[in-house]
Amino acid sequence: MTNDNAGNVERAWELMKKIGFAMLVTRDGDKLRARPMSAYLEREKNEIYLLTDARRHKDEEIARNPGINLSFADASSQKYVSLTGTAVVSNDRAKIRELFSTPAKAWWDSADDPNIRVLKITPDDAEFWDSPGTVISYVKMAAAAVTGTRPDIGTNRKVSM
Repeated sequence: MTNDNAGNVERAWELMKKIGFAMLVTRDGDKLRARPMSAYLEREKNEIYLLTDARRHKDEEIARNPGINLSFADASSQKYVSLTGTAVVSNDRAKIRELFSTPAKAWWDSADDPNIRVLKITPDDAEFWDSPGTVISYVKMAAAAVTGTRPDIGTNRKVSM
């Protein structure tokens, strides 16, 4: 891995951490299904965790096809990350207790709820868009339209995780 790639990988992790929520995309047969999830990042392990409910379809979808996409978006600051990886469903009660926090309390009364599962995502690669922000991006797009050039509205990189 080159230093430039290492810096880009770190930036992808920083953006995901800052955004915090992601759309988890799974395969349901031939269809793609997406739903919002709170993401818990463990950069040092190259892992992302999501709490899920065993009574929902995503666990079954992941069991059939563990390839997933996580899409992080902060539209107000024009920062985005799209990550592909592999998901594993687990009933690791210690990990569930470790991750159980305010967002989880919206769905379950306690970390001891027997329906809670943890999804462990191992990233393969990611692509991120890191813009200076909405107002600056719009000004640059308008200037590009007038001059007939392409706007420079931030960094876009693909990285292997």
